Amino acid sequence: MITSRLPRTVTAWRPLLVPLVVLLAWDVLVTVAFKAGWIEFRGITIQYTLYGTAIALFLGFMVNASYARWWEARTLWGSIVNHSRNLGRQATTLLDRTVPDARADLPGEIVRAQVAYVHALRTSLREQPSPPEVADYLAAEPLARVRSSTSSPTAVLSHVGRLLAEAQQRGMVGDIARVQIESTLSVLTDAQGGLERIKKTPLPVQYRFLPSFFARAFCLILPFAVFKDLQWWTPVGSGLIGMMFLLAVQVGRDLADPFLDRVHDVPMTAICRSIEIDLLEMIGADTPEAVGPVKQVLW
Repeated sequence: MITSRLPRTVTAWRPLLVPLVVLLAWDVLVTVAFKAGWIEFRGITIQYTLYGTAIALFLGFMVNASYARWWEARTLWGSIVNHSRNLGRQATTLLDRTVPDARADLPGEIVRAQVAYVHALRTSLREQPSPPEVADYLAAEPLARVRSSTSSPTAVLSHVGRLLAEAQQRGMVGDIARVQIESTLSVLTDAQGGLERIKKTPLPVQYRFLPSFFARAFCLILPFAVFKDLQWWTPVGSGLIGMMFLLAVQVGRDLADPFLDRVHDVPMTAICRSIEIDLLEMIGADTPEAVGPVKQVLW
């Protein structure tokens, strides 16, 4: 996620460089062709404003749909942040360590497992290998189960559920408190399901293909329509308008999948580190440094 007010990062503009160069070259070619008399339209008026308005509606649908996906992903991660804190607080305050059969390290194990969960979910959405945090915060037996499962985040949550069942068997948590903690785990599962739904359901092809196709077609037609008014300034005027349309298409593409580990995506690394710091502080463990922007990009 770009943190500056303007997208100054070169990576953010790189996908547009080639289309803009091609567009400018096309505008110059059309202008020279008109001036040299190679082409000429007599009595033909291109109502480019009507075409532009219609295409802008297509682009608006695409960008709005893409931003809705991005914002829902960020909202679901906000829910994971809040309920991870709830789980840590419940584990450290509702589990009674004074009962005869209590295991003193059980609350801390639940908290550490939740840290492993958010990192496993982050890399799962990015389709990356299991992160080192999973091995750092899980014991050998649950780690083996997580690595052999098809969904590592779900396996970690199942491990948390088993720890909670053990706490009840030892008399460390009552029925009401366990229901409260289970409801927190259910919310985490729901948020994970929402994130996986966004990941596995791409933007419909109509939203991806039609706006891009018509925007590029409009950019090809535009210099023919404005040459009569702009003359030698046609590449400037047509290029600026075409750049706006191409930029809108690129914005829609950048926001459509917020989990590709690019500069525009949801900053899951920073979010997971924030959760990690908060939870480790609850059990008095050493905390890593927070993740900050790198060249105005928060990952």
